[in-house]
Amino acid sequence: MERKFSYEEKSEVIDTALKKRVRQWHLYAISWLDYDDVCQLIRTHIFVKWDLWDQARPLEPWINRIITNKIYNLLRDNYSSFARPCINCKHNQSTERETGQDDSLCSLTKSGTQSDECDLFAKWQKTRMHAYNVKIPVSLEFHAHERHTSPEDHLCIDDAAKRLHSEMRKSLSSKHFFIYKMLFIDGLTDPEVARILGYKSSEPGRGHGYKSLKNLRNSYKKVAREIVENEDLFF
Repeated sequence: MERKFSYEEKSEVIDTALKKRVRQWHLYAISWLDYDDVCQLIRTHIFVKWDLWDQARPLEPWINRIITNKIYNLLRDNYSSFARPCINCKHNQSTERETGQDDSLCSLTKSGTQSDECDLFAKWQKTRMHAYNVKIPVSLEFHAHERHTSPEDHLCIDDAAKRLHSEMRKSLSSKHFFIYKMLFIDGLTDPEVARILGYKSSEPGRGHGYKSLKNLRNSYKKVAREIVENEDLFF
């Protein structure tokens, strides 16, 4: 019978995972809940759920999923449930995140501003705005001076892409990574990839290897999605 690891034996692994997730916490407007408090809540949760870890499997993915879910729940409970719907709306034209100023621009309303001209905004204004103001005494989006910054706030997409490609190389066979590289790194077109691989098509009006390349793209995206969920590529 294999020996079971205790929570204490893996505490350093847990702490490292928590440090990597600091960028996911952006609710600095609530002074009584900083990231150190969040880490303590998550450690307690992991300790309580420790027996649920299947020790035949790697610990890091299990921990990462718990940390991400717990942070999401804390943000939702303290902020997202009350935030105005404009924050994640496709019509939101505000540059507030970049400038720290509230432009409150909207491409949907006639006035061009986020207002009760929008049905969703009007409903929020009647039902949740006051709860939002109580929960967030300082505006989360626009408190440029109050909000502290750290290196983790400045994300580099290019570096994250390189890390993803590196993880994909580990997850795919050499043949599949060769195809993945042509499609997603070298930027070759489907006809170019099909010609290199010698694909042919029996479907009228379809390019060579259309169905095969489509299936390959979908399978690579599935693998990449799993990597993104389990690895912090931006840290």
